[in-house]
Order: sequence, then structure tokens, then C-alpha cells
Amino acid sequence: MGEMAGQVPDRATLVARACEQTGLSDFGDTWFFANIDALIPALNDEARLSEAGVTSASAMIVNGLVNRLRHVELIKRHPEILDEKVEVAAVVVGLPRTGSTMLHRMLASAPGMTGTRWFETQNYAPFPGEARGDPEPRRAAARGFLDYMLATIPDLMSIHPMNIDQPDEELIILGQLYSSTMIEGTYHVPGYARWLTENDRVQCYRDLRQILQSLQWQDRSRDRAKWVLKTPGHLLALDAVIEVFPEAKIVMTHRDPVATVPSYCSMEHSLYRMVSDRVDRASVAAFWVPRLAELLGRFMAVRGEVAGRNFVDVRYADLLGDPIGEGTRVLEAAGIAVTDEVRAGMAEWIEANKREDRAPHKYALEDFGLVRSDVEQIFAAYRAAFLEGK
Repeated sequence: MGEMAGQVPDRATLVARACEQTGLSDFGDTWFFANIDALIPALNDEARLSEAGVTSASAMIVNGLVNRLRHVELIKRHPEILDEKVEVAAVVVGLPRTGSTMLHRMLASAPGMTGTRWFETQNYAPFPGEARGDPEPRRAAARGFLDYMLATIPDLMSIHPMNIDQPDEELIILGQLYSSTMIEGTYHVPGYARWLTENDRVQCYRDLRQILQSLQWQDRSRDRAKWVLKTPGHLLALDAVIEVFPEAKIVMTHRDPVATVPSYCSMEHSLYRMVSDRVDRASVAAFWVPRLAELLGRFMAVRGEVAGRNFVDVRYADLLGDPIGEGTRVLEAAGIAVTDEVRAGMAEWIEANKREDRAPHKYALEDFGLVRSDVEQIFAAYRAAFLEGK
């Protein structure tokens, strides 16, 4: 059912829906309300939402609120969750199309390691009546949503292979706190992206740590496991990542942006078309090329501030050529003893997911009105520092 006059309603209306849906009303610290208040006008004024888009955006906001209500309730019932010791070994932060998904899943699948699973990112809080350690209702909900996405974007699997139980990006959890690039990756909201960049983002990472405590408590197979996080969106707030997860190695996958930008713009064009009838390739590129450059700029700035401490570099060609070797190097840098069992676990993942290497998803810069020399210029500082002559 579409919203009246094609507008996402105000926060109070959406909050009331979430409370009605859950029978709960305690959101804990409501710091994220300011994010919602910045987001709604951008959705209504910039995103050119279709009726389906208005429904989708409203549901996205409500779903985040519902998860928050259920999470706060879970912590109240089980305060021992806050005693869980979460250890983050590595945070993979390469730009899209740089091998970061492959590296993340390979590392998180190794014995003794873990990552957030896709079904958990959709609903990080247990459903009502769900038994601890039996998330089947949430797995079923995730399966239904993934089927819908695949029906809508048939080439999604060639862009970002998905499986409800595979490790995926906690970007989606941060998105439910209205604090990640997931939102600008789903809706064309440049004003909101700017607002997010300019406002403090440390609190969402403190909340993410608490959500990881909850996920660890929910699933005892994670006892004493070390976490591997991953999303290019962390580049927006690496200073906050380092503050909240000081023990983690920041793992940057490197590949020439000139080779990856068209493919990423194509994916964004597909995603925007799910929620808008008026999307053109040029405006997608006009937002995303400078945005990706900005993320790299922030990466280089924070890296400079800490003099490279805790950073590990992985080149795309090396990762494809010797995935186990690169995975071993990253884990050892993170202080993990790489046993034969760990190597075998990584090798098993590579063997089971070979199709990821092939990625038939290919697009040209010209498809997006981009000129190679301009793109090279935009990414010149990063290319000079990390790619050229290496």
C-alpha cells in the first residue's frame, strides 16, 4: 500500500507503527532519531521515490525501529549479554569490487573466526518467541526477502553473491541505526549522505559492539571466536572504528578504481531503479564517483593520523593469485595462529565459492558518461600512493 501523496511520513508516525508492531516502546538512547529526521526530507525531496519506493523506505525505517525495540528488550531481559567479550580481529574496508567480499567470507569462515550472517544483518534481534540458538524464523524471513531481491535484480548474484548463512556486511546493521552508506546505496539521497559525513558517528559503533555481544550470546558456537567485520562503508568513519575496536587490524583491499567504478555504478543504478522510476546513469555517476573518492580520501587521512598503525594492505591481484597466502598474512598480522586447520577452512571456502572469481558483471565508463582521464584524475592521490609502481 503506497503512502498518501507519495511521501515518507514523519518520524512520529513511523515510531508509532514500530511500537504498535512490537507492543514495545523503549528505544533506549534515542540518539539515532536525529539521523531519521535528516533522512526523511532527503527521501522525499531528492530520491524521486516511486510508490514502491515510498513503501520500501517507510518499511526500512520501521524495520530498524522494530529491531531496536526488540534489542533493547532483549538486553533488559538478559543483562548478561553486556558481559560478552567481543574480540574483533580484522575489519575489511576495501572499496566495492576489490575482492573485499571474498577476503571477508574466507577469513570469517575459517575455524575460530566468525562474522555477521546475512540473515542476522536483516534482523539482528530475535523474533518474539524465538528460542535462543534457534533463529529459524529469521532465516525464513531472510530467505523470502532474498528471493524477492533476486527476482527484482536478476544479475545481483554476479555482482554480490549472497546466501542467507554467508558472512555479510554489518553495514546493514548500521543502516538500521540510520548510520551507514547502506542508505545512500539504496536511495539517491546526497543531502543525507552529506549530513551523515558531517555528524559524529562514534555512537553507532558503540551500539554495533553491543549488537555483536548479542549475536555472540544468541549463538554459542561463537564462544571465544574472533570477529571479522567488513564493509566499504566503514571508510566513512575509520576514526570511530579505531576508537571502538582498537584491537582490530584495518584490512584494505586495493584495486584500480578506474576498473571498478563502472561496475559499481551499474549496481547502484539497478538498486535505485527498485525504488524510483526516474533514475538516470549520469546522476548515479555524478554522486558515486566523488563519493568513492571521498571515502578513499578519508581512508588516507585516518591512516596518516595513526601513521599506518594497525593497517594491512591486500592487493586484488595477489588475493586472486594466492588467496590462502593472503588470508594467512592477514590473520597472522591480527595475531591469530594460522594452523593447518585454519588453512584448510579457508581452502574449503575458496573451493566452494570459486564462481566468485569470475564476476561476469562488466560495464564501461562511457555507459555512465564518464571519461577515463577524469576518473583517473579524481583518484590520482590514492592511485599514486597505493597502486602505481607497486
